[in-house]
Amino acid sequence: MSDVAMYQVSTLQALALGYTRGVITVGELKKHGDIGLGTFEDVNGEMIFIDGLCCRAMEDGSTVIADDTMGVPFSSVSIMEADRTFALDPVSNIDALKDILTLRIEEGFGLNSMHIVRIDGTFSKVAARSEAPYRSQHVTLKDVLSMTQRDFQFTDIKGSLVCVYYPDFMDGINASGWHLHFISDDRTKGGHVFDLELAEGTAKLMKINRIEIQLPTDPAFDTYALKNADDKEIKEVEQGDGK
Repeated sequence: MSDVAMYQVSTLQALALGYTRGVITVGELKKHGDIGLGTFEDVNGEMIFIDGLCCRAMEDGSTVIADDTMGVPFSSVSIMEADRTFALDPVSNIDALKDILTLRIEEGFGLNSMHIVRIDGTFSKVAARSEAPYRSQHVTLKDVLSMTQRDFQFTDIKGSLVCVYYPDFMDGINASGWHLHFISDDRTKGGHVFDLELAEGTAKLMKINRIEIQLPTDPAFDTYALKNADDKEIKEVEQGDGK
């Protein structure tokens, strides 16, 4: 098992309640990992961080390399040091894939630990979303996404999934369970995944037992009552399609 830590920017509770200001920059985030996911200031697209490259999925599903000066209000990253590698047979949907990944971490006595899994493969379908920026304060993430989110689908595409797992007892710091983002091999398409069909793939799994959290230093952060974040709403927007 690797001794590297999960580096998290802010908390999901804060993001869910509408704290979308930049806490650190993309350039600073890169000092703490080479794989992970998150979003950008004003919820300006979905973040797919892979091979040390920080990609931003825009509302049409196209991706660009994020500028190092962009603000990051929320993210989870680490340094990929895989503990296990295994092949994946065809998987018909995202719930089936989550079940497979959960079984794998359960076999390694890891349900109370954080994990990052990278899956490289061929996908028959990837149903995903991203969003346009919306500058606001104290407007919930669910309300923002209802105005800015766009869904799209990729078919017969090769790419990678970045899969982050947080255990139940850390719910609120992040969303418990699995959270998946996709990026194509050519790094031109991606987004937050809410369904998929995997034709074949290879997974690399890393167990993480340490976390470092960078909270905002902005005084406005203390105007948010984080315990008031709606757990059901967080599940809907972070692990579903937001509808």
